[in-house]
Amino acid sequence: MARRNFAKPDELAPGLNYIGGEWLPDQDGVLIESRNPANTREIVGRFPRSRGSEVDRAVMAGKEAFKSWRLVPAPQRGVILRKCADVLRARKEEMARLMTREMGKPLVEARGDVQEAIDCADLYSGEGRRLFGDTTHSELPNKFAMSIRTPVGVCGLITPWNFPVAIPSWKIFPAILCGNTVVLKPAEDTPACAAAFVKALEYGGVPPGVVNLVQGVGEEAGACLVAHPEISLISFTGSSAIGSHIAEVCGKNLRRCSLEMGGKNAQIVMDDADLDLALEGALWGAFGTAGQRCTATSRLILHKKIKHVFVQRLVRAAKALRLGDPSDEGNQIGPVVNAAQMERIEGYIKIGRDEGARLLCGGKRAKGMGLEHGFFFEPTVFDQVTPGMRISQEEIFGPVASVIEIASFEEAVEVLNGVKYGLSSSIYTRDVNRAFHAIRDLEAGITYVNGPTIGAEVHLPFGGVKNTGNGHREAGRAVLDIFSEWKSVYVDYSGKLQKAQIDVES
Repeated sequence: MARRNFAKPDELAPGLNYIGGEWLPDQDGVLIESRNPANTREIVGRFPRSRGSEVDRAVMAGKEAFKSWRLVPAPQRGVILRKCADVLRARKEEMARLMTREMGKPLVEARGDVQEAIDCADLYSGEGRRLFGDTTHSELPNKFAMSIRTPVGVCGLITPWNFPVAIPSWKIFPAILCGNTVVLKPAEDTPACAAAFVKALEYGGVPPGVVNLVQGVGEEAGACLVAHPEISLISFTGSSAIGSHIAEVCGKNLRRCSLEMGGKNAQIVMDDADLDLALEGALWGAFGTAGQRCTATSRLILHKKIKHVFVQRLVRAAKALRLGDPSDEGNQIGPVVNAAQMERIEGYIKIGRDEGARLLCGGKRAKGMGLEHGFFFEPTVFDQVTPGMRISQEEIFGPVASVIEIASFEEAVEVLNGVKYGLSSSIYTRDVNRAFHAIRDLEAGITYVNGPTIGAEVHLPFGGVKNTGNGHREAGRAVLDIFSEWKSVYVDYSGKLQKAQIDVES
């Protein structure tokens, strides 16, 4: 597809809901204001603060579109996803720059976020020809047996602000490939990114009503979506507290529910590790996206033999990271997303100090020319942290790394596993046997060997254990089990009644 310049902001990200193939204003006319977290004087756009009526319209549009969309052959649904990938490629730079303005992710990371959506579209476009079931022999003669995937229905998707294009793509593309229709309720901090993404899908040829977008806040639009009786499935990414509530509502209604929630991820650095490599990983894992990733490296579990040297180098490198306007590609760290997140991080700095941890660097709002109108927070390192401290146990979601000293591999595993979350884990070691023990023993859905805790790829399952999720996985082929139902099919061509388990004796 030829590259096209989508220069008009209202074409890239309409300040409207998208329901049944139409861009529509909220009936009440109440708006959400999206501001640039690097410069709060700049308004990125205004978007509907939708409530129950808009949610209901979107769900019913999805229900109507489901009647025909479920009958479109899966390979043809895959062709549409391939066209969506082409549109995203053409719009990648504009969407990345919009993302940087709206949620503060450095431009290089924002491009990666959009690229992840492109990769996801490419992956599931191919899965349209691989939506396999099983065929097997029946236990009875002249009888055929097989299983097939069938769509679930209208899916409610609730997504966060930290990956405002990638995470919606993880949910939307496999959902519609399986023949479902969807209603997306994005985070209120990134409405423009969601609108731009859905606009790209519209331009890619997704039929009216298959993808619907309802802007709004979680307590209103999100709650209405979760409770709507015509929703067959809720897929949620966000905090464990909200996820637990969603699971309760879905459980009462016997509705499918997929939850991707918090993390308290750790990087182990053993005494035989490549310290240069481990330092690069720690900096990227802890401070990339200003620490606002569910996979962020918030704990550094360091062997006592290398701890002193490693911490000295870590602090020096953290102080050297450049904070500033994330659209300036010379800057490495952008702002946190909003004032509430800034206050949350400041609260945890106080908690860490009160608990007796030693603050080595950072710990406060960044000051300086160009930073005074944004939510910038200095990269922060705590030392002398013990496993039971709150800053070791609770998700901070900011550029804060806590250093924990250990004396053995066995102790490192115990410390890493000693939290209620289990999303991502990492170990740096040259010992291949130790690496495989870590793969086996670390309680996490993801384990990296000689790499940081961030950097998931779309063709592998993504998700965690314990309070990180409820047993499902996103991405890869595993996500198809969320968005499809299994149907077993028997075709008896014997011409007579045959009784399974009765006519055959083993």
